[in-house]
Amino acid sequence: MEEPSTRSVRALSVFLLWATLSLPPVSADTFGLNEPRPVGELLCALAVLAVAVASARPHPLTAFGLIATLSLITEPALFSVSYAPSLCVLALLLGLRAPRVLPATLLFLAVACAGTVKIALLGTDPAPEVVVLMSTLLFLCLFPWLGGRHWRQSRELAAAGWTRAARLEGEQRNAEERARLRERARIAQDMHDSLGHELSLIALRAGALQVAPDLPAHHRTAAADLRSAAADATERLHRIIGVLREDDEPSPLTPAGESIEQLVARAADSGLPVRWEAAGPPTAVPPGGVAERLLHRVVREALTNAARHAPGAAVTVAATEEDDGTTVTVTNGPAVHRSSDTTTEGSGSGLLGLRAAVTATGGTFRAGPHQDGFRVRAHIPAHPASTAPRPTASSAPFVRARRRVAVIIGVVACAGLALIGGAFAWYAYTETHSVLQPTAYAQLRLGDTARQMASALPDHTARDAPRRTSPVTATPGRRLPLLPGER
Repeated sequence: MEEPSTRSVRALSVFLLWATLSLPPVSADTFGLNEPRPVGELLCALAVLAVAVASARPHPLTAFGLIATLSLITEPALFSVSYAPSLCVLALLLGLRAPRVLPATLLFLAVACAGTVKIALLGTDPAPEVVVLMSTLLFLCLFPWLGGRHWRQSRELAAAGWTRAARLEGEQRNAEERARLRERARIAQDMHDSLGHELSLIALRAGALQVAPDLPAHHRTAAADLRSAAADATERLHRIIGVLREDDEPSPLTPAGESIEQLVARAADSGLPVRWEAAGPPTAVPPGGVAERLLHRVVREALTNAARHAPGAAVTVAATEEDDGTTVTVTNGPAVHRSSDTTTEGSGSGLLGLRAAVTATGGTFRAGPHQDGFRVRAHIPAHPASTAPRPTASSAPFVRARRRVAVIIGVVACAGLALIGGAFAWYAYTETHSVLQPTAYAQLRLGDTARQMASALPDHTARDAPRRTSPVTATPGRRLPLLPGER
């Protein structure tokens, strides 16, 4: 519900608008710009104008219809000095306040049809009056209505822009908070990958120490305990990081700081029976890029799984360089020793994360049993596809709206130019075809019939008779000249 001050301001604005639009009818009659009208007719017109102005906000279509009807009653061609400003202002308010286009279009068509019918029935010279009617509709009604529509659309677009800005600001804050959480999860996942790999190598070295033939029994027991503790620590770390990870996020691609060959050599030095095989050109992957880091991660995860779930098994790491990328394959045979890890099956989250990371860059990833062991194969393109979401065309509705308004204004402007050109052409035609030439006038004789004068008269007849601006007075002793047909 509106406050009293708001209602007072609105009532005052309505009164001032009515007073402003009432000046043309009153001043036109006062200064003789219109034919004199009775006072009662003028008061009725001012009352209709007051009703139209008062209803311009809740019912803009009705307000414009009232003023258009009043103008048609006054002048068949719709244009009059008294109500032309009211037509223009209320057409502007119609475009500004009416949400739909079709009712206003139908109202303009109805006014054009009503004015044309009235001109055909009561007009003295239909052609010029139709031109004036269409010009009034175009320049005093349609153009202001389009201006109001553009104004309304600009306000709606501005409001939508502010709303979108506020929403984007909120989304940005949420994205920043989510990015912080993701970064924490990435750090935790990287700790799992790096520490898990190192703990697996420690367990592997403890296993090799445990089976040494020259080791005393109590040292052998300590080595077994160390291996079991390393395996338990790896599993606990895996479970903790599994809680922190998000299911919809791919595994992080933190730089490892070493090449794949160095990773394989370090694993071999730790006692893992691993062999490195390389084929093809030197490298198809840019060093230090996303592809190289992802390859390092695939090999590291595969070696860690082989050390955990298949201790003592021979592992082969093969890398094939191709034109479009690199294919790496890590294959291990069956386990030689019994694993001290009680959860040899694992949750598989490491392989799932690798699959998501590889496929997100446009590569392929396969992992599964191979013969008696297990094989992991990944193809990484040399130039991974960007996983960032493409920007959406958020300004498309605004561009379409502006283009639609520009097209409408262009069509109306072309119609106006065509109408003005037609009016000038008609004026030139009437000027050249409705004037009696002096030579033709000299051929007329008193007493000629209409049929005899038809050949000398012009093709077009001006039906609006000229008005005398001053009376003709006769001077004593002087006779006025006789007009043709007078006796």
